[in-house]
Amino acid sequence: MGKGASLSDGVMKKILLSYAYVGIWIFLSFTVIVYNKYILDRKMYNWPFPISLTMIHMLFCSSLAFLLVRVFKLVEPVSMSRDLYVSSVLPIGALYSLSLWFSNSAYIYLSVSFIQMLKALMPVAVYSIGILFKKESFKTESMANMLSISLGVAIAAYGEARFDSWGVILQLGAVAFEATRLVLIQILLTSKGITLNPITSLYYVAPCCLGFLFVPWLLVEFPVLKQSSSFHFDYMIFGTNSICAFALNLAVFLLVGKTSALTMNVAGVVKDWLLIAFSWSVIKDTVTPVNLIGYGLAFLGVAYYNHSKLQALKAKEAQKKAAQIDEEAGKLLEEREGEGMGKKSDSQA
Repeated sequence: MGKGASLSDGVMKKILLSYAYVGIWIFLSFTVIVYNKYILDRKMYNWPFPISLTMIHMLFCSSLAFLLVRVFKLVEPVSMSRDLYVSSVLPIGALYSLSLWFSNSAYIYLSVSFIQMLKALMPVAVYSIGILFKKESFKTESMANMLSISLGVAIAAYGEARFDSWGVILQLGAVAFEATRLVLIQILLTSKGITLNPITSLYYVAPCCLGFLFVPWLLVEFPVLKQSSSFHFDYMIFGTNSICAFALNLAVFLLVGKTSALTMNVAGVVKDWLLIAFSWSVIKDTVTPVNLIGYGLAFLGVAYYNHSKLQALKAKEAQKKAAQIDEEAGKLLEEREGEGMGKKSDSQA
């Protein structure tokens, strides 16, 4: 009775902690998206400099990551040669900087709700690029699912009241760069046995992003900022915004480490619906019935994609367990045969 109670208490505690991690991640992700929109939108804080904002985030995050890894030694650095850094981390850093630049730029032109609808294309992009790099195998069922997600997003775009072609191009570009980055992480790092948590990832990747963004910032935004003599750097606004961005990375580490990447994907769907509701009710963005029908179709496609991934993970785990049982049974049989041979030789002697 006591054992059953303690077991159920342990399971309940684990479930509650999982929900807490999900809640923290949703809150921080929600906050960063709305905060970035507030800073960049011309009708709100009116500071339309996405490269500068991304560079502030990267400078803050790389500084804190350096302190955690090198000064306080709270996180172990990864053993990495210069050749590996140049061949693997630099391409990932370049793609990450482009993804952040383009996605932040989209907030100037598009509503928060419509951006979340466009982000539903991420599984389509990851699957397509995975096939291109031979990390995924072509399956008719998977492709049909990807087409249903794409159709849903296309319907949502058709019903968008504030449709802006340039904003859509920027957001689709951000999705493509991010999907390519995720696939390259598998090819360039994971396949070599290197795993980076969000802190070590920022430690290695954030300085690259700063370097890659410096040239476009110098050409595109610096001349405008130089002429804008009325602007004064607001440490409260940009400081709290950067803290939220860094905290989001920690939340990702907690969520994936304590639950799974799949849990984060499912939580991401919940977050997107909350953002759409917030965008409509608080920011007063127009969300049309056609928007909702389109995104609803895309949502079903993404839900099926997550379900398929979960089933594949379960099958993989079952195969691992079966292999372990077979291995243990084989060892036990060998031990018994060895013991039998030993007894036989003793009796003959």
